[in-house]
Amino acid sequence: MKTRITILLLTLFVSFNIGFAQEQDEECMNNLSLFDTSYKNKKYDDAYVPWKKVREKCPRFNRAIYAYGEKILKHKIKNSTGADKVAHINDLLLLWDQAREHFASKYPLGEVLADKAQLTYKHRKELNATNEQIYNMFDEAYQKDVKNFKSAQGLYTYFSLAVDLYDASKMSAQSMFDKYDDVIEIIEGLEKGYTEKLNKLVSKEETGTVLAKKELRYKKNYSDNLAAFDTVTSSMDQKLGNRATCEVLVPLYQKDFEENKNNGVWLQRAMNRMYAKGCKEDPLFLKLVEQKNSIEPSADTAFYLYLLTNEQKYFDQTIQLETDPLKKAKLYKKLAQDFKGKGSYGKARRYYMEALKLNPSDGSPYLQIANMYAKSANNCGDTNFNKRAVFWLAANEAEKAGRVDGRLRSAAAKTATSYRASAPTKAEIFSATNAGKTIKIGCWIGRSVKVPG
Repeated sequence: MKTRITILLLTLFVSFNIGFAQEQDEECMNNLSLFDTSYKNKKYDDAYVPWKKVREKCPRFNRAIYAYGEKILKHKIKNSTGADKVAHINDLLLLWDQAREHFASKYPLGEVLADKAQLTYKHRKELNATNEQIYNMFDEAYQKDVKNFKSAQGLYTYFSLAVDLYDASKMSAQSMFDKYDDVIEIIEGLEKGYTEKLNKLVSKEETGTVLAKKELRYKKNYSDNLAAFDTVTSSMDQKLGNRATCEVLVPLYQKDFEENKNNGVWLQRAMNRMYAKGCKEDPLFLKLVEQKNSIEPSADTAFYLYLLTNEQKYFDQTIQLETDPLKKAKLYKKLAQDFKGKGSYGKARRYYMEALKLNPSDGSPYLQIANMYAKSANNCGDTNFNKRAVFWLAANEAEKAGRVDGRLRSAAAKTATSYRASAPTKAEIFSATNAGKTIKIGCWIGRSVKVPG
């Protein structure tokens, strides 16, 4: 008898729970439908109450709770003040934690931590958060899951806070420079991934293949991301400003050299920064390069030795040691820039072209070549008309930059227009009866250009 009663009670309990679960699921489904409709119509205030009910009763019910909830709470934050605003900010911070708890695969730790840090930074006054506290939030993302710390804005804020802490005497100069290098290395890794994908699409287009709509979207996405990281890198250099002049760097590295002379990472970063800041004429630069080359020869050290000595063996070593195509392209660009600075335009063009072969989606070499053509116009023609015809060649080269590199489209178009304005006018073409003819450009340029018809 007792057994039968126990079985009966158990059956009733299970039935009740199934019925309750079904009732709960139905309620959550109804509220999900309500907030989904309001959300899609951008009526975020109307979506708030049913969204909150689903979130509280069925936190695992649907990922829309977190995907839509972020937008709903950001709307609330934007349109509230005082204690209400702070409550919504804290609720969004909590929402990201809950999203990771219930849908971990969709919310990587590094991404969540960086987003929380960026939101805290944006509303630091309302939250009474200090620079040190927010920096530590970003640093947690860096330390625990750097591979998913991908936010361009977050990476800039992370470094910017390091500079602010340095200015407040809460971080050493070396730590600030180290953080610069840490962030740059993250950015370079992300840029490498986007660039490799973009290069495939650009190469496909250059062969005359028309990209599918999906491929065009991908191309724009990769290009936009690269542009964002270009902006971050430039902004970081601006933020660093005169905190990294030769007058600052040389004494710092001289002081720390003995302690770090067998530390390859320290030597690499020190010589890279000195080169970037124009300190290569200082004897310390050669000392750093020679030391790094003695313990860890690399393409970078060989490149710097080539610049310092102009010995061909170091140039050959540079190309031989670097195996990564994108890094090799950067080295070719550096070599080209050095030759351009010396006025050796023929050699500079050769290395810019080598860089383009390895990284076809980087249009900057085309702009540099165009600039050299324009600067040589007065020296590379036998008549006034032919000299100015060089500007057509320069314009054509500039346009190539915009075609392969979305980041440079606007600048390339303006540059090409400027060059064409310096070329012969329609009236001059008519007077010279040159329309449609091909003009051979002499001197180092050695190219031909067709006169517009």
